[in-house]
Amino acid sequence: MAIIKLNPKHAAPREEIVIARQMHQALVLHFLEGLTQAQIADQLGLSQPTVNRLIKRGRQLGLVEIKIKSPVEPLVDMEEQLLALGGISRAIVVPTVSDNPQTALQAVGEAAARLLIEEITDGDTICITGGKGVSAVVAGLQAPRRFDVEVIPATGCVQGKHYTDVNHVSTLMADRLGGRAFQIHAPLFADSPSERAMLINMRSVADVFKRAREAKIAVVGIGSILTDDSSYYDLHPSSSTDLEAIERSGARCELLAHLLDERGRVCDYSLNGSLVSLTLQEFASIPTKIGVASGPNKARPILSIMRGNHLDTLVTDEATGQRILDIAAEGEQA
Repeated sequence: MAIIKLNPKHAAPREEIVIARQMHQALVLHFLEGLTQAQIADQLGLSQPTVNRLIKRGRQLGLVEIKIKSPVEPLVDMEEQLLALGGISRAIVVPTVSDNPQTALQAVGEAAARLLIEEITDGDTICITGGKGVSAVVAGLQAPRRFDVEVIPATGCVQGKHYTDVNHVSTLMADRLGGRAFQIHAPLFADSPSERAMLINMRSVADVFKRAREAKIAVVGIGSILTDDSSYYDLHPSSSTDLEAIERSGARCELLAHLLDERGRVCDYSLNGSLVSLTLQEFASIPTKIGVASGPNKARPILSIMRGNHLDTLVTDEATGQRILDIAAEGEQA
């Protein structure tokens, strides 16, 4: 929608008052009432070239200001505020279309899927985690053509639920893009750090992680920890009985199954040392890292990840974005 403001500050000399009035009438009829120059000429009893000159001169004098009101303007403002918090170089915020968390996550996944399509080219490698967020991205993929890409797990595998099985999610993503998926034949958690070292050095596992480290793009979820709906407790059978140790470690979020504190630093928690996963240092070397998350319980974890400078791009929804900004503001005031 265009809003036209006529600026009255340009006063005309007496001998030009007639022309000034004609100019004002022509501008109003053209910009506010939508008449063509021919229609204005008929109504004012002027020639069409004269009307053209009046309108052109009026704009040159600054008598017309055009403002465009966009329905996405609030989202763009929020994206800029999120960027101002630091830790990311791009934010994509979509409208919160529903209070239903699954519906909201679906919209976020579709936005991230569109971004992924824009980013990838033939020959690229994409590494991913499992999780509800990345599964929503896969569900939202609508590739306009087949892409010659590889999709690689960034972590070991957890079977049981479709969204925790990174092999399943990577296969679905590769199918939707027309590319090739690699599978990892190792669990997400080893029984000990020494067993983790053994698994990481197995040829088949080492090959997967080598490809993941060389990926151009990563698509990852951001996990909450201290909430009932956290999917972290789907990843390891004992973690749900270890809440006291998790809280004592200062954990506030999860990234690639690493538990991190409120500043995005790796916690001193035993299972962190047994992860069959890219390390966060290895993850940092991937050029484009896209984090996908939505929901009020994800706001603090997202802010922690941002503070740790772990991502390049955040894709979330408006309600979550506002909650992130509110929490950040509360921290500044404390």
